[in-house]
Formats: sequence, C-alpha cells, structure tokens
Amino acid sequence: MGLTVMPGAEKQLVAAAKKVRANAYAPYSGYHVGAALIDETGALHIGCNVENAAFPEGFCAEANAIGAMVTAGGKRIVAIAAIGGATEIEACTPCGGCRQRIHEFADENTRIILIGENLKTVSYSISELLPAGFQLR
Repeated sequence: MGLTVMPGAEKQLVAAAKKVRANAYAPYSGYHVGAALIDETGALHIGCNVENAAFPEGFCAEANAIGAMVTAGGKRIVAIAAIGGATEIEACTPCGGCRQRIHEFADENTRIILIGENLKTVSYSISELLPAGFQLR
C-alpha cells in the first residue's frame, strides 16, 4: 500500500533540509548537505552530512535522516528532500549508497525531492534514481 505526500509537505521538507544544511560538518570537502524526510506516521526527521578525518568514514545527510527515522520507530519514507552545495545551494542528487539506503525504506510512491538546474525543485521515484535496486528476499 503506497502513501502519498500531503499538500504542502514538499515545501516543508525543502525548508527543513535547507535549515539543517547549516549544521553540516564538512571541513574536508566544504560541501554541505541537509536532508529531511517524512515517515509513514507523518513525523519529520532531519539529518546533515558529518565528515571525518578518516575519510570516507563520514555520514551522508540522507543516512543521518534515515537513522533518525529508524531511531524514532519509523518504518517507511513517504518523501525525502536533500539540498546540497559548497557555498550556495546547487543541483545535487544522493550518492549511490544513499540511493540504496532510501530504497531500503521506500516504495513505488516514495518521492525524492531535489534541487535541480536553476534551483528548481524536482521530484523522482526511487526506481528512477536507482533502477533495479538491490533487495534481499
């Protein structure tokens, strides 16, 4: 059974991702990312990237938001937004590892909301970003 994104939720997610992006710890790459997601209960979970000197042992924003969701008892991502950039916000998509992490908690109705060219909001399904994603059966 799929869940749908409620009206206004996309703007809420983008705003939350932009806000938490300011907390990113990115002294090595200088690339700050914020992520916000809504789970199946309607709860909001946020995360930012946290780098580490033992590269690549840092954590992506999407992974931190998913971890916050799981910690709070959430099971499914209804929608997730990710916003990134070195100084100003720019077009970016989740890395391959985060695409797989999102896939783990997504269904065909999950929306991945990103900033695209000219800072326009774009929305994808997980199958568009990760065709034939890995699943244990």
